Amino acid sequence: MVTPNESILFQMKTIPFLNASAWIDAENEADPNSEIYEEITYPKELLYSDRMYERLMSFEPNASEAVQIAAKAQHICRWKVARESYPMDRVGYLKWREDLKKFHAKTTAEILEKAGYSEEFIARVSFLIEKKLLKKDTETQLLEDVICLVFLEYYLEPFVQKHDAEKLKNIILKTWNKMSEKGHQEALKINFSATNFQLIKDALGL
Repeated sequence: MVTPNESILFQMKTIPFLNASAWIDAENEADPNSEIYEEITYPKELLYSDRMYERLMSFEPNASEAVQIAAKAQHICRWKVARESYPMDRVGYLKWREDLKKFHAKTTAEILEKAGYSEEFIARVSFLIEKKLLKKDTETQLLEDVICLVFLEYYLEPFVQKHDAEKLKNIILKTWNKMSEKGHQEALKINFSATNFQLIKDALGL
C-alpha cells in the first residue's frame, strides 16, 4: 500500500529520475559481493547506494536531481574494476581510484541517456561523480560531505579492525579535511561507539 507521503514523493520525481534510479539499482543488485546489515544480506554496492541516497536526503533534502543521481551511482558496478588488476602500491591505488571515477561516470551516463536526460544534465552528473572542483563547486562539496558521512557511519569500523591507531588517525584526518563545516557538524551527531568517538577526537585534537 502506498502511503500519502510516498504518493507525493513519487509525484515529485520525474519519470527519467525514477527510471534511472531503478536501472542504477538493478546494476548494483548484480554485485556478486554481499554485506550483512542487521541480519539481512544485501548486494554490497546496492547497500552502499541506498546509504548514500538516504544520507544525502537527510543531510540536504533540497539536493538537485543531478546530485541525487550522483549519490546513488557513486559506486555503480564498482566490482567490475578490481583493485587487484592494478599494481599494489600507492601509484597503482591512485590510478585505480581515478579510473573508477571515470568508469562510474561513463556507466551512469549510459543509463541517463537511455532515461532521456539532456547532454547538459548528463555532463553535470559526470562532473559530480568525478568529484571535480572539490571545495569550489558547492554540489561537488555536498556529494563529498555525504561520501565522508557514510564512510564514518558505516565503514569506519572495518578500518578500525584492520589498522593501528596512527594509521586510523591519518585516515580520519584526511576524511575530515575533505568536509565542509556543515559536514563536520553532521558527523559529530553520528552515534559512534565510545572507542571510535575517542579515536576521532584524538585524530582531530578535540
